[in-house]
Amino acid sequence: MKFGVVIFPGSNCDKDIILAIERTINQEVVELWHKETDLKNCDVIFLPGGFSYGDYLRSGAIAKFSPIMSKVIEFANNGGYLVGICNGFQILTESGLLPGALLHNISHKFICKNIYLKACSKNTLVTNKYSDFPVKIPIAHAEGRYFAEEKTLASLIDNDQILFKYCAKNGDITDEANPNGSSGNIAGICNEERNVFGMMPHP
Repeated sequence: MKFGVVIFPGSNCDKDIILAIERTINQEVVELWHKETDLKNCDVIFLPGGFSYGDYLRSGAIAKFSPIMSKVIEFANNGGYLVGICNGFQILTESGLLPGALLHNISHKFICKNIYLKACSKNTLVTNKYSDFPVKIPIAHAEGRYFAEEKTLASLIDNDQILFKYCAKNGDITDEANPNGSSGNIAGICNEERNVFGMMPHP
């Protein structure tokens, strides 16, 4: 398989993704500059974390107008696999590829720490290997609070689209384990077709 990592002004986790793919599964990875429109025949596209364009307006709001995003949206709508992490998740919601929005943390402070996640849906490419045990994983964001209207939340539950929830070390889903105030402790979701994935923590 061939992987592509989109790089925006301010991306800061792109190299992590590139190295992880190269060193763990020995697959080809190409960098895709945000001003390009050629996806270079990639099978999977990643939108990394960071601060696209400095996030001066709203996280991901400016990045969605980059030339490459029209091709990324077309790629996803045609069934291509697309993964957005942290700022990449914000770009996916701003682009309408995933429902809901990412808002300021309920504390109105930047949070950088390790948290625990529990895989919810096991019926996706990115979660089907997870056990029921929580995984420890870092977060680093100021606008990571996932929010959706009740109707959207109900649809996510009914369609088994919730990838991960914030949880306690023992796996309990509690308010205390929710670092940013996300609706329903949600840390990641996918689209109905299960080819677009967004998560706020950094795997």
